[in-house]
Amino acid sequence: MLSAEGLQKSFKSRQVVRDFGFSIREGEVVGLLGPNGAGKTTCFYMVVGLIEADGGTIRLDKTDITGLPMHARSRLGIGYLPQEASVFRRLSVADNILAVLELRNGLSAQQRNGELENLLDELKIEHIAGQKGVSLSGGERRRVEIARALAANPRYMLLDEPFAGVDPISVGEIQRIVRHLKERGIGVLITDHNVRETLGICDRAYILNEGEVLSRGTPAHILADEKVREVYLGREFRL
Repeated sequence: MLSAEGLQKSFKSRQVVRDFGFSIREGEVVGLLGPNGAGKTTCFYMVVGLIEADGGTIRLDKTDITGLPMHARSRLGIGYLPQEASVFRRLSVADNILAVLELRNGLSAQQRNGELENLLDELKIEHIAGQKGVSLSGGERRRVEIARALAANPRYMLLDEPFAGVDPISVGEIQRIVRHLKERGIGVLITDHNVRETLGICDRAYILNEGEVLSRGTPAHILADEKVREVYLGREFRL
């Protein structure tokens, strides 16, 4: 289980996160949502390891990983998909994935090529394997980025705004990929401004407001919470 408790973060004199905690198990999809300025991005980045927490604890199973840098968390099985484009623009799709596979210890060249073929097939990107990263559409780029993250063999995937900058067809494709990750037994933590798309694939969600958890539970529980509707979703919101 990946979990956190009592996370705090301040920037100068402003406390952005007051007392954040969450948990996610392998094979579970969890959303981290809230209005602008709620602190969700800061919480997400503390879990990823992009910024340091001022207080609190982050654990992977029983191991305290609070002080570990991002690359060390990655080696322990925590994958990260950033909002910004992360493919190597001058490399082909296949070489983008191989660049990650080559970092995995104990894989022979034959095993790396086998993993590459599996990932190209799994993400339905065999037909663009030879294309350069610079030529990809938003949806294609997202699938390649997910393939690269999977190449590191993660137990958990942290997706930062996976629906940003993609067309409606690609949104559906990414939702299907997230469901596939769940079926693979990978725990998926998503933060995104697209509430409907995110809640539509989550088992549970945490709603943040002013640096604290306002509500937590299943999408049905979140939708029924009057406080969440008042400060975030609005009265007319429907899935």
